[in-house]
Amino acid sequence: MVKDRAMSELQKCFGARMEFGTAGLRAAMGPGVSCMNDLTIIQTTQGFCAYLEQCFTDLKQKGVVIGFDARAHPPSGGSSKRFACLAASVLISRGVPVYLFSDITPTPYVVRLCAGVMVTASHNPKQDNGYKVYWANGAQIIPPHDKGIAAAIEQNLEPWPKSWDTDGALQSSLLNDPYQDIHREYCKTIQQHCFHRELNKNSEVKIVHTSVHGVGHIFVQAAFKAFDLHPPYAVEQQKDPDPEFPTVKYPNPEEGEGVLTLSFALADQEGATVILANDPDADRLAIAEKQESGQWKVFSGNELGALLGWWIFQCWKLQKGEGKASIKDVYMLSSTVSSKILRAIAVKEGFHFEETLTGFKWMGNRARELMDQGKNVLFAFEEAIGYMCSPAVLDKDGVSAAAIAGEFVSYLASKNITLSHQLRSIYEEYGYHISKNSYFICHNQDTIKQMFERLRNYDGENSYPKECGGFAITAVRDLTTGYDSNQPDNKAILPTSKSSQMITFTFANGGVATIRTSGTEPKIKYYTDIILSNSKN
Repeated sequence: MVKDRAMSELQKCFGARMEFGTAGLRAAMGPGVSCMNDLTIIQTTQGFCAYLEQCFTDLKQKGVVIGFDARAHPPSGGSSKRFACLAASVLISRGVPVYLFSDITPTPYVVRLCAGVMVTASHNPKQDNGYKVYWANGAQIIPPHDKGIAAAIEQNLEPWPKSWDTDGALQSSLLNDPYQDIHREYCKTIQQHCFHRELNKNSEVKIVHTSVHGVGHIFVQAAFKAFDLHPPYAVEQQKDPDPEFPTVKYPNPEEGEGVLTLSFALADQEGATVILANDPDADRLAIAEKQESGQWKVFSGNELGALLGWWIFQCWKLQKGEGKASIKDVYMLSSTVSSKILRAIAVKEGFHFEETLTGFKWMGNRARELMDQGKNVLFAFEEAIGYMCSPAVLDKDGVSAAAIAGEFVSYLASKNITLSHQLRSIYEEYGYHISKNSYFICHNQDTIKQMFERLRNYDGENSYPKECGGFAITAVRDLTTGYDSNQPDNKAILPTSKSSQMITFTFANGGVATIRTSGTEPKIKYYTDIILSNSKN
C-alpha cells in the first residue's frame, strides 16, 4: 500500500482501532489496527487475559476454551486456526490452561470453563473474521464485561514476550484438546431432546442438508445418528469447509433461495421434500419445504420460531404430562424484534414468555439467570434463524436444531402433515403473526446517524413521526436514548445503548415496526410484525 501510495486504504487500515463490544470483534482480515490480524488478535487476547485475571482467582485452575471455524485469508496470511493458536499462546504464556480444539468446530461446542473464545465471522463475507467471547456462565458477554475487556486491551497493546511463541504453546503441558470429549458429550446431551426414536428409525422422509462450505456437515450427520434418524443427503459441492465459499455470493442461508440453489437440485434429484441449511459456523439453521405446487418454500426465522417453539412445547407436555404445577416454571424467550408468536402460545398454554434485547447474548444470559432460579427454559429464538433448542448450550445452535427439526418432520410425516400445514394450524390456534423483515446496506456511519437523528427530531426537536404511510403511530420506544412513550415515566425497561441505533414504532392497528443498526455488519435492519386474532381476520 505504501509502495502504491494507497493513502485512503492505509487510512482505513490504521485510522481507527476495531471496537471491542459485546459481540467481540468482527472485521476484515488484513493489515492495521482496524483489521483482524496476528497483532490485533494478540492485543485482544492480552486484554482479555488481563481482565480474566482480575475477575477470577481460579483462572489458572479452570482455564479457557478456544474454538475456530475454517475461515482463511491467503493475501494477509490470516486464518481462524492461526488466530486461535495465537490466542492460546498468549494465555499459556500467563500460565492459563487452554482447551484448544484440534480441528474446526461449530460455535455451540465452545463450552463452559472460566471463559471461551470462538474465532469465527459466522455468515459474513469471506474476507471477514471475528473473535467471539463467552463468560463463565456459558453465555456470550454482556455489559459491563465488554467495556472492561476493551479498557484492558488498550492497557496491553505491546505484545508480551511469549505471545508470539505458538510453537512453544503447542508443546506446553497447559494445552489440552477437548475435541473428542466435547463431541461425545454433546451428542449424548442432545439425546435428551429425542422423543420419537422408533419413529425416527422407520421414517421414510428424505432430507437434504447443506453446510454452505462451513463446519456443519460432520456434526449434523452425527446429531442425526444420535437421534436414530436416517442420514440427510449432503450437498456434495458444499459439504467440505472452503474459506472461498465458491458456490454462493453470501454464505448466509438467511438470504434464502440464492444460497439453496444446489440444495433444491439435489432434493429434486433424490425426491427429498425438506432442506436443512446451516451457516458456516453452524449456529444458525434455515429450512425449506417442497410445496404441493412443486415450488419450494423457504421458511422465515419467525415461522421457524413458531414451528420449533410449538414442537418443543408438545414434546415437553409428552414428557411431563399435563401437571399444572410444573408449567409455571416453564419459560420461552425471544428477542424484541422477533415475532410475538411465543407470547401468544404462552398466554394460551400457561407458561412464561419473556423478550430480551436483540442478540443471543441477552437470551443466553437471561436463560442462565432463570435456570439458576430453578426455572425450565425450553426454547429461545431470534428472527435471524437462530434457535436455542437445548439449555445445554446457552447460545443459538444449528446442530441440535437440525436434529430436532429432523425428528419433527418425521413425526409430522407419520401423520401425513407438512411443516406448512402445521404452521397454518399454529396460526389458526394462536393468531396469525405476519412479519416482513429485511435490510439496507450502508457503509457510511454519518448517513446512518443523520437518518436516526431525523426520526428523533421529525417535527421539531425531540419529536418522532406521528404516522407512517397513512397509519397512525401510537407509541415510540428508542433504545438508543432510553425513551419509551408507553411507560408512565417515559423510560424504557429494556437496557439501552448509545453505541447502537434502535427505534420501535407501534401503530394504532396493532402493527409494530423496528429499525436498528447491526452490530456485526454494515446493515440498517428493519422488522415489521402484525397480529391477526384468527383466520377470519
